[in-house]
Amino acid sequence: MASKTVEDVLFPGIDVRVERVSDASDVLVVEAVSTARPGRCPDCRKQARRVHSTYQCALDERPLGSRRVIVRLRVRRYFCDRRSCARTTFVEQVPGLSARYRRSSTGLSDWLRSIAIELGGRPAARLCRRLRLTAGRTRLLRLLTAPAVADRAPRVLGVDEFAFRKGCTYGTVLVDVEAGRVVDVLPDRTSETFAAWLTKHPGAEIICRDRASAYTKAVRVAAPDALEVADRWHLLQNLSSAVEKTCHQHRDCLRKRAEEETVADVLKPPPMLLPPAALPRTQIIERTRHRYEDIHRLLEMRWTISAIARRLNLDRKTVRRFRDTDLDELLASARERRPNGVMDPFKAYINARFTETHGQVSGIRLFLEIQARGYQGSRQVVRKHLAALRAGTAEPVRADIPSPRKITSWIMRPRETLTESQDERLLQVRLACPDIARACDLARVFADLVRHQRGYLLLEWIRQAEQDAPKPMKGFAGFLRHDLDAVTAGLTLPWSSGVVEGHVNRVKTLKRAMYGRASFELLRVRILTQP
Repeated sequence: MASKTVEDVLFPGIDVRVERVSDASDVLVVEAVSTARPGRCPDCRKQARRVHSTYQCALDERPLGSRRVIVRLRVRRYFCDRRSCARTTFVEQVPGLSARYRRSSTGLSDWLRSIAIELGGRPAARLCRRLRLTAGRTRLLRLLTAPAVADRAPRVLGVDEFAFRKGCTYGTVLVDVEAGRVVDVLPDRTSETFAAWLTKHPGAEIICRDRASAYTKAVRVAAPDALEVADRWHLLQNLSSAVEKTCHQHRDCLRKRAEEETVADVLKPPPMLLPPAALPRTQIIERTRHRYEDIHRLLEMRWTISAIARRLNLDRKTVRRFRDTDLDELLASARERRPNGVMDPFKAYINARFTETHGQVSGIRLFLEIQARGYQGSRQVVRKHLAALRAGTAEPVRADIPSPRKITSWIMRPRETLTESQDERLLQVRLACPDIARACDLARVFADLVRHQRGYLLLEWIRQAEQDAPKPMKGFAGFLRHDLDAVTAGLTLPWSSGVVEGHVNRVKTLKRAMYGRASFELLRVRILTQP
């Protein structure tokens, strides 16, 4: 097996000859001479024949272990013999090692460029210091150059907005949906800017977008033959907003039915429930059991009361009480000290009994009645609530009805993903309000159209919604009719803005990492260069 030379180790595949390697104060200095063939003139590209002179240049190279490496490279200056060329002489460049106007090797420049692409300015400079690379933030940012934008737009173009400052200024990101990469970034989200870009870069056949009207206007002006595709996720989001508005408008229907059911339950004879055989697994009971085990475990290890109190962050009297009291007695005490919220399900019954007896019912009697119904709290809580009723300061009992957002989540989710309890509560909501029931039916049909891409049934769904749907659903159907072609394409074709949304999230990460201090040009470069 042939032994490797110094050139093979330090400069593999590069036409140089190492003459000397010296080590001085943690810096490795490599003196080398170029052995490459005569270069070509950078202006006229004629190959050189005569050497003018030689000189030595210093290049920073990638570190070797913990040592900084400096290459002192001797290169040749050539004559340009072409009389029509304005350049008289030029310096040769060693491929893979040196480049014009650079004081670092090609390999080190590639390292620094990769670090700058991933981290930006100051974070990249901090990492370079830890890696023993000499590079400031300004030098790193100068290495970033935006790739050239192709003359023609991709066949399937995705467009979406992102915020420079939310609610104030926005930009536009353009994505090649098929390749999954960013094509260009625009400084605003106006239709004029996007139309000018489409005019300058023709070729888009399919344009995926959200419901923004500015992009629609630009497509109709600059690319009228392109097929617009509305994003399916945004359609479901708009539908969810319409359903939630419907639930907000008819919340009184839900509250009225819940109050009627509460009154009906109060008038029923109280069912006698046997007390539970085991203690409920509440937070205070579990904490008491674990604290008892920890204290007695440390006592068996002969820890003092003070040491246990410091270890568990407890008072010494608490440690003594757990030492001298049986676990059953501690658990019984913890059961009596349950929070006041345990009485909330029984407040409606107590209020009804208070009204029925004109305030003449006693606290002990109410405690026994609700205890038979499953109440596990203390008598003191019942007495406090009864006193508040007599003083007229008790808070009104609010009907337990689900929030509009929760109802919307039940409606928008596939039926098979709902639990039995959620399905039952949604059924009660539908029975309480016919408008919510109608919105639920329409939303589930539309979601089925989206998930199974049945765009040919969209127009029939719009007609049904416009006939007898609640007002928010009618408004959603009107928006669909206004953008019928794009929505139909979104419910028929496989294209969507999912890839674009992923790049928008990446843009948000880059923007926040730059703390808002960078210019649009630098942000655009980082978006286009980062894979």
